[in-house]
Amino acid sequence: MPAKNKDARKQPQKKEVPMPSAEEIHRELASVESMDDFFGKEGIFARLFGDTLTHMMQAELTEELGYEPYEVRGRNTGNSRNGSYPRKVRTSTGEIEVEVPRDRKGEYEPQILKKHQGTSNELEEKVVAMYAKGMTTRDIEDHLRDMYGVEASASTISTITNKVMPLVEEWQNRSLDAIYPIVYLDAIHYRLRKEHKVENRAVYIVLAVNLSGHKDVLGHWVSDGEEGASFWLSVITDLRNRGMEDIFIACVDGLHGFKEAIQSVFPQVIVQRCIIHQIRNSLKYVVWKERKAFASDLKAIYRAPTRETAETALLRLDETWGEKYPIPVRSWQKHWDELAAMFDYTPEIRRLIYTTNVIEGYNRQLRKVTKNRGAFPSPEAARKLLWLAHQDILRKWTMPIPSWQTILNQLAIHFQDRFPNQ
Repeated sequence: MPAKNKDARKQPQKKEVPMPSAEEIHRELASVESMDDFFGKEGIFARLFGDTLTHMMQAELTEELGYEPYEVRGRNTGNSRNGSYPRKVRTSTGEIEVEVPRDRKGEYEPQILKKHQGTSNELEEKVVAMYAKGMTTRDIEDHLRDMYGVEASASTISTITNKVMPLVEEWQNRSLDAIYPIVYLDAIHYRLRKEHKVENRAVYIVLAVNLSGHKDVLGHWVSDGEEGASFWLSVITDLRNRGMEDIFIACVDGLHGFKEAIQSVFPQVIVQRCIIHQIRNSLKYVVWKERKAFASDLKAIYRAPTRETAETALLRLDETWGEKYPIPVRSWQKHWDELAAMFDYTPEIRRLIYTTNVIEGYNRQLRKVTKNRGAFPSPEAARKLLWLAHQDILRKWTMPIPSWQTILNQLAIHFQDRFPNQ
């Protein structure tokens, strides 16, 4: 007997995996009682999907070799089937095992299943999309029951959404550009359940405008306490460690110590204090019937065409209201350098930096998806939902800031010693 026949007896080829029939699929689906039965690690989807992948790879090898299994070779390629080997495939339901056919020359590479390629299923994508829109796990559970007739426990839904956490970590730690012309810094608050009580926590957010004029959120940092300049220092240090080398203008709210925290890492940055925050804080000290008049005198300051005109209006504010409302007037005087930084720039740049409305608009969209949450079970749960919401917002940020080319040329003149060579 020829040697090759002895080899064939020693290493018999595995039988081809047949595609499941429509009747078999129908019987499988009829047994579904819960979402885990359908999409679980040992569920119907995993078994059917694995068999389908194996069958498609067998068809690929047949096309490459030119003959069907157990038939005489069609074209003389000098190659033939050589059994199969098991391979783990990572899918959205977990790992499944498929049989990958092989050839004797080792030339066959499955096109349907590239190395390290995974898959996802539509229903899981819907779960993640609903979670990203702010639906609670209970809402999603009810929706799946009504729409698909399957049960999904809170733990199952949590497991599905937790699969985005590696993407969250990758995004949070990605490398940054060396220079960002304008950066906005602000924080939103959420509630966290901890040891049978609910605590308020801050999420620090940095939104930047890059050199191409596009908005980009650089990260979400969840604090271990309330908002403070010391935590902002750790955030800014993280930006530096991820590759940021310079900021031209930083727009901030009225947090005490904010300017010092930023300039300790980026000494040359120009800090613009948010005018809108300053106005709100000032009006808190003014009686209701005089707020309109006080606000009108404030408008003469921040709407002034030049710094000199604004300083004259500030003197009038002190003369008119200084004795009656010393706290807000002194606040404008004390922080004047940070409030007046905008007067060194053209109206196009001034409109962009005098307020943190850009990042506050972003924060409002985040709050839309967090408002249904009474409290988050962990900081990771908050980061997960905020990242998913961010992905939705990001899809709308396709265009640069209006008149950006004009603004960029003006910035190049103001910061010519620090502007990158083109």
